[in-house]
Amino acid sequence: MGKTSFFLLAFISVFQCLMICVAITNLNISTDQAALFALKSHITFDPRNPMAKNWSSSTAVCNWIGVKCSSRHQRITALIISDMGLTGSIPPHLGNLSFLAYLDISNNSFSGILPPELSRLRRLKHFNANSNNFVGEIPSWFSLLSRLQNLSLASNSFTGTIPSSLSNITKLESLVLGFNMLQGHIPPEIGNLQHLKRLSLGYNRLTGSIPLSIFNISSLQSLVLTNNSLSGELPINMCSHFQQLETLALSSNELDGQIPSVIHECSGLQILSLSYNDFTGSIPRQIANLSMLTILYLGNNKLEGEIIPEIGNLRQLELLSMENSGLTGTLPSSVFNITNLYWINLHGNHLSGSLTKEMCLHLPVLQFFDIGSNEFTGKIPKEIGNCTSLVNFYLGENNFTGEVPWEIGNLFNLDRLALYQNSLGGEIPPILFNISTLRGISLLGNYFSGSLPENICLQLPNLEELYLGINNLSGFIPASISNASKLTRLGLGYNHFTGSIPNSFGSLRHLQYLNVVVNSLTSESSVQGLSFFNSLTNCKQLRQLWIGDNPLNGILPDSIGNLSASLERIYAANSGIRGHIPNEIGNLSSLAFFFLHGNELTGSIPRTFGRLWNLQALNLYDNKVVGPIPSDLCNLIKLGYLSLSFNNICCSLPACLGNISSLRYIYLSGNRLNSTIPVRLWSLTDLMHLDLSSNFLSGSLPLEIGNLKVATLMNISMNQISGIIPTTVEGMKGIIELSFAFNRLEGLIPESFGNMLALESLDLSHNNLSGAVPLSLEALSHLTYFNVSFNKLSGEIPTGGPFSNFTYESYMSNEALCGASRLQVPACKASFPNHGRRRKQVLAIVSTSLAACIILASMTIILIRHRQRDNIPIQTDSLPAASHGRISYYELERATNGFSENNLLGVGSFSSVYKATMSGASVVAVKVFDLQKEGASRSFDTECEILRSLRHRNLVKIVSSCSNLDFKALILAYMPNGSLEMWLHSNNHFLDILQRLDLMIDVASALDYLHHGYSTPVVHCDLKPSNVLLDNDMVGHVSDFGIAKLLGVEETIAQTKTLATIGYIAPEYGSEGLVSTKCDIYSYGIMLMEAFSRKKPTDAMFEGELRLKDWIKESWPNAITQIADPGLLRPQEENFTAKLQLISSIMELAFRCCAQSPEERINVRDVLSALNKIRSRFSQFIHKH
Repeated sequence: MGKTSFFLLAFISVFQCLMICVAITNLNISTDQAALFALKSHITFDPRNPMAKNWSSSTAVCNWIGVKCSSRHQRITALIISDMGLTGSIPPHLGNLSFLAYLDISNNSFSGILPPELSRLRRLKHFNANSNNFVGEIPSWFSLLSRLQNLSLASNSFTGTIPSSLSNITKLESLVLGFNMLQGHIPPEIGNLQHLKRLSLGYNRLTGSIPLSIFNISSLQSLVLTNNSLSGELPINMCSHFQQLETLALSSNELDGQIPSVIHECSGLQILSLSYNDFTGSIPRQIANLSMLTILYLGNNKLEGEIIPEIGNLRQLELLSMENSGLTGTLPSSVFNITNLYWINLHGNHLSGSLTKEMCLHLPVLQFFDIGSNEFTGKIPKEIGNCTSLVNFYLGENNFTGEVPWEIGNLFNLDRLALYQNSLGGEIPPILFNISTLRGISLLGNYFSGSLPENICLQLPNLEELYLGINNLSGFIPASISNASKLTRLGLGYNHFTGSIPNSFGSLRHLQYLNVVVNSLTSESSVQGLSFFNSLTNCKQLRQLWIGDNPLNGILPDSIGNLSASLERIYAANSGIRGHIPNEIGNLSSLAFFFLHGNELTGSIPRTFGRLWNLQALNLYDNKVVGPIPSDLCNLIKLGYLSLSFNNICCSLPACLGNISSLRYIYLSGNRLNSTIPVRLWSLTDLMHLDLSSNFLSGSLPLEIGNLKVATLMNISMNQISGIIPTTVEGMKGIIELSFAFNRLEGLIPESFGNMLALESLDLSHNNLSGAVPLSLEALSHLTYFNVSFNKLSGEIPTGGPFSNFTYESYMSNEALCGASRLQVPACKASFPNHGRRRKQVLAIVSTSLAACIILASMTIILIRHRQRDNIPIQTDSLPAASHGRISYYELERATNGFSENNLLGVGSFSSVYKATMSGASVVAVKVFDLQKEGASRSFDTECEILRSLRHRNLVKIVSSCSNLDFKALILAYMPNGSLEMWLHSNNHFLDILQRLDLMIDVASALDYLHHGYSTPVVHCDLKPSNVLLDNDMVGHVSDFGIAKLLGVEETIAQTKTLATIGYIAPEYGSEGLVSTKCDIYSYGIMLMEAFSRKKPTDAMFEGELRLKDWIKESWPNAITQIADPGLLRPQEENFTAKLQLISSIMELAFRCCAQSPEERINVRDVLSALNKIRSRFSQFIHKH
């Protein structure tokens, strides 16, 4: 009985314990359930509704979606609700899940902070909150979770620094904090985490150096610190403890120094990414010992040297990227033996050599190959067709030649093909347009010729970008391009396409960019309007439209206003467009750049321009626009560039232009504006260029002119501005070019000009200025052009600073200027009362003059005795001798070393020219006439007669002469840079496009003086490049007047014997001997063609019927690149368009000079005006870009 009672009592006790445990268990499950219900209530968006359907009291908690429980305690141990698209916040109740070991809430949209109650999850081993919207600092309470092994908080919005307390989580194996906004240094205490395998802190704002302690974590397998601002060098012994490291990603930081040569000691490395840093030195050869390496990123550093040939030892390598790193040498052939390579990027280095034919033999999986922007040469091997896995193939910006191999059509997986800016030629293989996978083709900047296939885009359904510009393609633009219905960008500019712009382009509904500039495209002959505009109205995504520099010769239709509302740029310049600008242009609300310059537009500027709120640049330069400038333009608050020059715009200059604070460039020259300059205009403090020249503006210059502190160009010449120049002009500290010429200014030249230290060009000519030239201007060290001619100035011309370089032309026609004789002004008087600062200079001048007189007297006595002894009659012509007195034959003989061939500069029809070094080391040119030749003596007399009175900066200056019965010579200013012919046609000389233009302006200026600037017109009769000599500053001077003619009263004279040079002779001069100024114009036109084509009219190719003029006319204006000097035009250069237009305009002017009939030829003043206009247009383009 007692035994039975004992067992019963024991059973009851155990039963009671079990009941208590069950009760406790039920209580804890309820706590877990309550925590999850709290979480559910904090979720504001549940797109898939799993919680609404499943998380309910009718379902056991352990069966809820994302919940896992322990079998022993029936408590929640894992909560995995990742990738569910949930929005909401984390409630503090989640801290009650006391058995939780695994928490994954990643890839949702949770926001707010992580509640501190989560610090109670002491059993937690894995916490993943990646890809949410959490904010605030990373909680320091994570250090309380002593069992935590994996902590991932990447891709949130955490700020602040990385808590050093994280180092207390000693069991941590993975710490991922990337893609946040963390800043500050990496705590060195991180190095205490000796179990850490993965450390990822990339894409933050961390600074400072990488703590050395991190390099001591021997367990580390992956270190990712990319996209921060970390600096410093990598330690030399960085790999001592990194035997297990597999990934080292340090790209996009500010690390410098050399890549440690011990990098190979990280022997387990599979990924090495050091790109986008400032590493220097060469690639360590030891890198080739990383036999496990699969990915190598070294691009965008400051490396040097070659790609190591041992790189071929990296047999596991899949990706090789060394772009933009300054590497030189050749591409090692061993690279093409790495069979696993699918990606090669060597773009933007200085690599050279050619591609091997075997490049595809061992690269079966190559998909990406980019060697663009290097210096590779040779042909593209046809074996490239064996790289059948290629997806992206980039060879642009190299020096590849030959044709594109047809085998490239075997690349059926090709997505992008870039062969731009090479020297490839021939026809584009039609098979190229059969690769249906292609999305991008760029062949621009080569020498491809022929026409495009009529069915060009029938097999290119995926094509998005097609660039064929800057080639020699011809024929019609195929309408079938419209079959590439996904096309967004189409570039066909700078070719020789003819016909009209296809209306089928309107089918390209995704088109954003269309460029057909510089072709020979015309409007449809049946209509006057440019009908293609109508079709382009269907291209609703069009953003840029480039159609200029074509002979469109049509009228802008009103439908231009129906173009895409997204249209930002229209370039339709130099295209013969007529009629008025439609009012509908105001509908293009996104338009930012509108270029219609160089056309034949008439009518007024539409007031609807005022609706183009986003307009930044408006260029109507060189049209026939009339009427006033509408005040509606003042609504364009973003306008930065306004060019209305060379139109017929009248009336007043709107004062409200001064309200457009964004204006940087204003060009209104060559119009009929007739108001004062509004004071408000001077409030544009950011204005850089202001050109109001050649108008009828009046009034005075206000004090506010000094507000334009950043202006670099101001031209108000050729107006009717009166009054004084305000001293506040010095406020324009940045001014480089300043012209107030041809106005009615009076008073003194302000001393304050001397404070404008950036000045390079100052023109105050043709005014009524008086007083002295201020000495303060001597401080303008950059001044290269200075003109105060045709004023009423007096006093001594300054001699310091830049003034030693200016010629008499700077000071012509003033009242009482004095100074050096070379300036052709009277010498200053020796006495200068009240000029104490000049006394020392005066004493020096007087002393020097006395000494010179004594020496001159002594030399005269010796010379007289010498002549008496030799009894040889010598006479010196009465030509002026500015720097040399009388010069004898013996002086010339001595100065030329006996007229040695070593000093021979050139030989002409009647004379030879020698370099002579006179006593005192001055150098002159001596032109010795061969009196044995018939006409030589007459040639000498002609030059003496003509040059006796002529004075111009672009004529060769005669110094003196030497003449007797047996010897005649002219002593001329020495031109150290030889002749224009030498610079054009010798292999070791080159003139750029502006130098050629400036030299031809020099020649035209000389002709203008000869034809119109002297009392009797002078005809040179033998104008050619060899008669244009260049001085130290590369300024051109016309020489050799041996057969020149003075016309007298008559405009034309008959010449019985033609002595001019074949190739340059005007037809009437050669056939009839008729001489007029129009003969020089004809010769000048031939010179223009020669200067820019680098072809002589006497070249062998012109021996038959073909003449230089005819040859150029065949290619103008549609094929300028065929006749222009190749050295002037490089398709890849920035200013190619402007240069092409310049040469085209030059050739057009040359044709006007070379008209068959003299009456049809342009006169020299119009030539000079046209040249200056061409130069101005080119300069505007350069300044704009």
